[in-house]
Amino acid sequence: MQFGNKKIDLSVPQVMGILNVTPDSFSDGGRYITMDAALSRAEQMVADGATFIDIGGESTRPGAQSVSVQEEVDRVCPVVEAIHREFDVVISVDTSTPEVMAESVRKGAALLNDVRSFRRPGALQVAVESGVPVCLMHMLGEPDTMQQDPHYDDVVTEVRDFLAAQVAACAAAGIAPKNIILDPGFGFAKNLEHNLKLFQHLEHICALGFPVLVGVSRKRMLGEVTGRDVADRAVASAAAAAMAVMKGAVIIRAHDVRENVDAVKMAAAIQGV
Repeated sequence: MQFGNKKIDLSVPQVMGILNVTPDSFSDGGRYITMDAALSRAEQMVADGATFIDIGGESTRPGAQSVSVQEEVDRVCPVVEAIHREFDVVISVDTSTPEVMAESVRKGAALLNDVRSFRRPGALQVAVESGVPVCLMHMLGEPDTMQQDPHYDDVVTEVRDFLAAQVAACAAAGIAPKNIILDPGFGFAKNLEHNLKLFQHLEHICALGFPVLVGVSRKRMLGEVTGRDVADRAVASAAAAAMAVMKGAVIIRAHDVRENVDAVKMAAAIQGV
């Protein structure tokens, strides 16, 4: 898949490092809000083997509150520009805000990663005009309400059908299918039972025929299974990453890049990739 001037072979699983430039993200809020801290973190993730760095300026943890457009632009875009200047890595931007999407691409972002699947007014049009690949994620509701008793009759089928519908909407708007990545949205409007069922049947999402991104790094589902606090979930995150690759995922979104790179390499080697 082409990301700006870089062509990434997604037949080999890749790792996307998470860089939250927010004060309130669930795992690392406030740690990378200065430019020096953000660049230092980006440098470490690149050294640890990240192919992508996903920059987010608005927390989407359960119960998160929205920020103004200008505040999100001010948080995200200078960091995108600096990382684009300093490092040989694909920059992804984790945003649902059209203005942030447009400015980020101008500053060097080469992937738009939207938890709302480009359903905010104007977002899909900006995505089309940008010409860069997009990642479509499944979520019901909004971050501040999504964990209030989510319900599915069949979570796997409903997530698959939602993503298929969003692919069709994107294609109708003018986004080439070759530029679409799918994310089933673990932890977004899903309880532990939903997450585990979706993971068990991840191949049904992969069967849609698009590259699949999985992000379970440090999430509550891991804590519910292991009993570990959020800062002590690196091992569980890497284990889940390896299993996701075995199920067909090709991009793993992770906080702990080195551990996840090793896990992904082992899973790929076992599969003979």
